[in-house]
Amino acid sequence: MEKLLKILSSIKQDVDFQKEEGLFQKGIFSSLDMVYLVVGIGNEFGIEIDPEDITIENFDSAQRIMKLIERYKGK
Repeated sequence: MEKLLKILSSIKQDVDFQKEEGLFQKGIFSSLDMVYLVVGIGNEFGIEIDPEDITIENFDSAQRIMKLIERYKGK
């Protein structure tokens, strides 16, 4: 989770990602931020997220993003 929080904080410094939910619904993240996030996750964790998994639901919070990463790491 620490690596993910570092990626998220590099995109938006002033957000408590451990507590925040609704990152896109609340307008905290934009579609461009999503691109940076997916690229950052790919580089840091060595995974490639399938386009069908790049959804608001999977990227709603740090916890959900971490579950997605763990699923990919388990493949």
